[in-house]
Amino acid sequence: MKPYREIETISEVKTLLAKGGTISRCAFLDINFKELEVTGNGCRFEHCLFMGCRFTKEMKAQIDGTNLVFSHIDVPFNAFRNTLYTAETLYEGYELGNPDSYKDCFDNKVYQHYLRMGKTATDVKETLARTLHDRAISDSVHELLSQYDERRIIGIMGGHGLLRTDKTYRKIVYISKQLTELGYLMVSGGGPGAMEATHLGAWMAGRTEDDVEQALKILSTAPSYKDREWLDTAIRVIDSFRSEGVQECRSVDNSLASNPSSLISHLSSQSASLGIPTWLYGHEPATPFATHIAKYFENAIREDSILTIAKGGIIYSPGSAGTMQEIFQDAVQNHYLSFGYASPMIFLDTDYWTKEMPVYPLLQQLMQNGRYKNLILSIGDEIEEIVESALVFLKENQ
Repeated sequence: MKPYREIETISEVKTLLAKGGTISRCAFLDINFKELEVTGNGCRFEHCLFMGCRFTKEMKAQIDGTNLVFSHIDVPFNAFRNTLYTAETLYEGYELGNPDSYKDCFDNKVYQHYLRMGKTATDVKETLARTLHDRAISDSVHELLSQYDERRIIGIMGGHGLLRTDKTYRKIVYISKQLTELGYLMVSGGGPGAMEATHLGAWMAGRTEDDVEQALKILSTAPSYKDREWLDTAIRVIDSFRSEGVQECRSVDNSLASNPSSLISHLSSQSASLGIPTWLYGHEPATPFATHIAKYFENAIREDSILTIAKGGIIYSPGSAGTMQEIFQDAVQNHYLSFGYASPMIFLDTDYWTKEMPVYPLLQQLMQNGRYKNLILSIGDEIEEIVESALVFLKENQ
């Protein structure tokens, strides 16, 4: 059976209507047909899906019983969203210099609604809305990733509590910066700590070391995500650098740039990165350095997404329970070659992963006795070591 074609923009609708005749097996996502000067154009819609669309009276008359219409759901988020979030959309309503205004921004309004309805909601309307929303977000993620070589997508995992002043934070920034300049799309959980460092590094791609150090100095005045100035300092870093004069990066698709916004007005096309946070941990703010933000309600989908899309490998910086879970989940899918091949598991900080949290020698032992197979393991402390581990895999699999 012919698959449904997803229609997400007014321009796509206009192209369809211009052809006339019968429009069949199309899924219209969050389309406002009222924006069209002429709606329908005498076309007949057959076996189509209309998800969260708005219609004129003329348009409604052309939709017969062979079609399915899903109306907007009365929740403070769009269940039929057809694009990823950005810092501008999540922090809509936030005022620079007024941290208390966070309570009025979109992200917090959704989080408070999420808490009121229950993290594990029982209301059927709420569960339906969340499920539809997360499906739509996943669809937008796949659309973004389709523009990349899957072996050039790499994730960084690590603790949300990592301070901006910590040496590991600085290392992650430079690792991410170098990999972005080499054409990688960097992915993380999209929150603070090691996750923020990932996106800061990607955002600073093409800029000088002095620029990076200046950015780190600005951020150091609010080292923890619990500090009142955490978001303000991030926005100040973004506003301190202009895309003009940024050195050209290699193998970067310019079509992946975010649209300019009032909050992040100077993102360069060379610095795309994907953050994947969740409202389950809504008390942890999403980093505004991520140019593309896939925020989910269901944490299990979010966790699985990061590990499955980062086919270029995962870099593990020091973390606690959450990072440990991710390591062994990653090991399982590599063991079974779930996606046709294994991806590198790269560990940053030898002392941490061999002594304080001795996961690395455990994985080695499990490999030696045959409990795990196909794991590609490496460990190091220097920026160059970690970057080289990622490049070796790419070179061997091109």
